[in-house]
Amino acid sequence: MKQPLAVRIALALGAAALLLAALPALAWQADNGDGTYTNPPLYADYPDPDVIRVGEDFYFATTTFANSPGLRILHSRDLVNWRIAGHVLPRLDGGPAFDLTGGNVYRRGVFAPSLRFQGGEFIVAFTVVGQNTRLCRAAQVAGPWRCHALDRAAFDPALFFDTDGRAYIATAIGSDGTVTLLSLSADLTRVTEARRIHHIPGAEGSKLVRRGDWIYMFNAVPRRLAMTISRARALTGPWETIHAIDSATSGGHQGAIVDLADGRWWGFVMQDKPAIGRVTNFSPIFWRDDWPVWGTPEAPNRVPAVARKPVQGQPPQQPATSDEFDAPALGLQWAWNHNPDDTRWSLSERPGFLRLKATRATGFWTARNTLTQKGQGPYSRADVRLDLAGLAAGDRCGLGTLGKVNAGIAAVRGEDGGLRLERHTIIDNGDRLAATVQPGPDVPLAAGTVTLRLEMDFTRERGRLSWLDGGTARPLGDEFELVYDWRTGTFQGPQVALFCFNTAAAGNGGHVDVDWFRFADRRADD
Repeated sequence: MKQPLAVRIALALGAAALLLAALPALAWQADNGDGTYTNPPLYADYPDPDVIRVGEDFYFATTTFANSPGLRILHSRDLVNWRIAGHVLPRLDGGPAFDLTGGNVYRRGVFAPSLRFQGGEFIVAFTVVGQNTRLCRAAQVAGPWRCHALDRAAFDPALFFDTDGRAYIATAIGSDGTVTLLSLSADLTRVTEARRIHHIPGAEGSKLVRRGDWIYMFNAVPRRLAMTISRARALTGPWETIHAIDSATSGGHQGAIVDLADGRWWGFVMQDKPAIGRVTNFSPIFWRDDWPVWGTPEAPNRVPAVARKPVQGQPPQQPATSDEFDAPALGLQWAWNHNPDDTRWSLSERPGFLRLKATRATGFWTARNTLTQKGQGPYSRADVRLDLAGLAAGDRCGLGTLGKVNAGIAAVRGEDGGLRLERHTIIDNGDRLAATVQPGPDVPLAAGTVTLRLEMDFTRERGRLSWLDGGTARPLGDEFELVYDWRTGTFQGPQVALFCFNTAAAGNGGHVDVDWFRFADRRADD
């Protein structure tokens, strides 16, 4: 007999609730669901932001250092809910170190991109450390991008198109603070003039924005973790400069402003956090005597913790995290620690699994094909299911972190063919690596599989590694520090890392098959 409508609705709602409860949790949700949001919209290491609007869409370009693919761009309709739209550089070039051969480029690579939209194209300027500045263009942020290099390096380039269509780059480095304006040819391929236009002691991270008759220049002053705002009627000056906000008391030290479709303006600014890295906050601004002021008239000169969403009506959204590895390509949330060796990984050799083939390395820090994604605050829990049948003697394959403190739990195949778990902790102190290894118990294998867990609690600045014995998490080793340090490590907050390497001098390594990676933003017992 057909059930009454009310019963059918109740059953459907119950089934939907159970389905939602079974789905993997997503990353930090800044959208509060009541028309407000909580900073930061992206509770992860998204440094050196540049944000533009094209129609009703917003785009966010960010530094990616040595990670490959490089130069990530995100998309939003409201500055609060973001998804990853693509990357500009499929691979980084410039020498064998980008392939982790004969050295590494941790803390180097792609810095401080400047994104603009002009003539129906997205155009991004950026400088790879040690190389000349490049400009890349694409009709869509997902690419393909075509790139060319200028004849010089512009530190933290600020790309700017004036109302007459002419293109410029402003550049300054914190060791000096002199702002130089580079005039570009009409096809953007050449610097036609270089002229000093301003000086702010310690300034870098320039951004240029026009509003009416005024041109505004935003600069970070890293030594003070502060931001200045300058304005002039012409690019060549004269400029007047004021202190804006800072990371310690008011919410950030590098950023700028972006206009909304209705004529309002919003601010974005980067803030250093001791464990997770550099996060980007968004703030309403108001205008006082033609100066932008972060915050509201009731609470000026600071980024609010909670504010009204600048654009109402958009649904909650976050960058992807979990992955079942069923698609023919890696999800956009993933990046390799350096350029990968594409012969040593596959999504097709065993459909439904990511196969990581062991690479030769002296240890975790020098191993290629470590697959990463950003740690998420305030808490991250990552579980990964591994099939270990393909491991060869000496292979070390597992889950951990990549950053200043590199902690990992690996399944290891011994010379006798047996399997065991091993915990490593490697700390980069700049001039040396401090490494410890803690042997673990024999793996109680059932069909050659194991589930590993990484927990990162950024409120406590501590991480923990475990293996799952049935439904029980068995910690391996002590908790470890979660640290962000721009001078050592990777210049990034702790990243989740999937790795597979072998330190043997000769012979062929085996492989590990990753069945799934599942992320949650709360503890298993919550």
